Amino acid sequence: MMTADAWITVGILAITFALLLFSKLPAHVIFLGALTAAITFGLAPVEELLKGFSNQGVLTVAVLFMIAEGMYSTGAITMISDRIVGMPKSLLSGQLKILPPVALGSAFLNNTPLVAMMIPVIRDLSRTTGLDSSKLYIPLSYASILGGASTLIGTSTNLIIAGLVIEQITKNDLGTPAMERINIFVPTVVGLPAAIIGIVFLLFIGTKLLPARDSGKKEEIKRRLYRAEFFIDVDSYLAGKTLENAGFAAPTGYSLNSVRRGEKEKPPIEPGLVLRKGDVLTFTTDAEGLPALWATIGLTPLNTLSPIQGERYRHRLVEVVVSPQSSVVGRTIEDLPETGEPYNAAIVAISRGGEPPAVPLRKVRIKPGDNAVIEVEDSFFYHNRNEIEFILIKRLRGYRVKRTDRAIAAIVITAAMVTSAALGLLTILNAALLATFAMLATGCMSIRRATKSIEWNTVVVLGCAVGLEAAVTESGLADVIGSLVSAFGGNDPYVALTVVFVSCVLMTNIITNAAAAAFMFPIAVSIAGDIGSSFMPFAVALMLGTSYSFLNPAGYQTNLMVFEPGGYTTGDYIKVGLPLTILVSLVVILLTPLIYEF
Repeated sequence: MMTADAWITVGILAITFALLLFSKLPAHVIFLGALTAAITFGLAPVEELLKGFSNQGVLTVAVLFMIAEGMYSTGAITMISDRIVGMPKSLLSGQLKILPPVALGSAFLNNTPLVAMMIPVIRDLSRTTGLDSSKLYIPLSYASILGGASTLIGTSTNLIIAGLVIEQITKNDLGTPAMERINIFVPTVVGLPAAIIGIVFLLFIGTKLLPARDSGKKEEIKRRLYRAEFFIDVDSYLAGKTLENAGFAAPTGYSLNSVRRGEKEKPPIEPGLVLRKGDVLTFTTDAEGLPALWATIGLTPLNTLSPIQGERYRHRLVEVVVSPQSSVVGRTIEDLPETGEPYNAAIVAISRGGEPPAVPLRKVRIKPGDNAVIEVEDSFFYHNRNEIEFILIKRLRGYRVKRTDRAIAAIVITAAMVTSAALGLLTILNAALLATFAMLATGCMSIRRATKSIEWNTVVVLGCAVGLEAAVTESGLADVIGSLVSAFGGNDPYVALTVVFVSCVLMTNIITNAAAAAFMFPIAVSIAGDIGSSFMPFAVALMLGTSYSFLNPAGYQTNLMVFEPGGYTTGDYIKVGLPLTILVSLVVILLTPLIYEF
């Protein structure tokens, strides 16, 4: 018999699910509203409803975003992907070089920030090699989900479930099933075989089900073209690489016009040409392609008006128009005194009348109305506030120069974090916090970048979802549903496990993985207690079932992240995700009882 509180909980959950499915409200707003309603109706003690914001799993997710930022800011992730992925010549080659490493990386770095780092890598790879990015983005998301589900720290839902297990052990309630803390590799023995089979499916079948987006058939839009000049510095990452390995042999989005060595150009520009320190590379590009070129590890702007103070990773890229009253009008760049007049800046690129100049930038005599892209310090925006020298068009955002001198430190710190957690020397949260402070202390990232890197909306959703679990439990709803499921499955633990896993998969694809984990956890506890089973096989089913969201772009963060860049529809996810879901579900349902006894 359901109590009034249980019916109210059902109503709140039903409204929450409906809003997630049919409204355009942000997920964090919906979940905050649901939690507010649960507090208002007193469905559980307030401290229980707010426990999600002190849950170890939720806090660990927040901290792991900062670890990923340290790896990205130092260029560590870019250099690793460059060595592993390189410049593949075919789609299958590209997927073979991307999907397994992403799955492996997702097992040890939370997959949400890892996918966030890989989206620009695939975008740049598509621009450089011409590979169809729509054949890469969904497989990227799915590979990260498969890999992330195979360890405790790979995905937020696994961390949340592990945190709920710890809370349940602390309560030590009578009638609950036998539980033990979940270590980092508990899901691996089942999740790894499922991940391998799933990735093989994506490589050879899933890709064929995805639509082709031929960028060459898109309508050409007339854009302002720039001449950009860079050189290979003494300690450049690109020195010793061929044009092909550097991605300059057949790029899309920009073109390499010349390579000058000393006073001579190196015609013709062949893929096998080896870059040397001091080489000057001239490109033609638009303002959209220029930031990625500017942020390429190893390239340095050739034309610096005077040495800019501070490190390049602190600088900004802006697009400007030369003002008629500017002091640079009528002068060439080589004629300007190296005294910071009018500002300390590097001239990255120039455009005149929408076309790139035909002569080297240092020979261009500047005219009013010329467009330029310049690298500046933050002080530029104050000194140029009256726009006497330059009229600011826009800041070119989304790219920053990487602090590559800290890349090794970031890799070592991240490896130490994973190792200490894997060996049980530290809790995952403790290891991640220590790693964050180590990255701040070694300059791998700034405090500002670290705090900005946290996806607070994601953290709020996770915290609210965990809090709603208290309402489901305290209102008696979990026991009611658990009894119904137990009646359906009888006393057969295999059937009960299958019902729990399938329910998790369905729910995580209908709503979100965090909500599915919080909702199904108390139900699984009730079922395992009723049949007298160990909770471990159910914990594994919960972790994997609430991770395998392959049907709904809104069901999992990484699916939503690649939705727009890939130009997908919901149907694209279903076409690939449905057979993938069936395949990995069979693997999990068959393997879990064999490895973890009831």
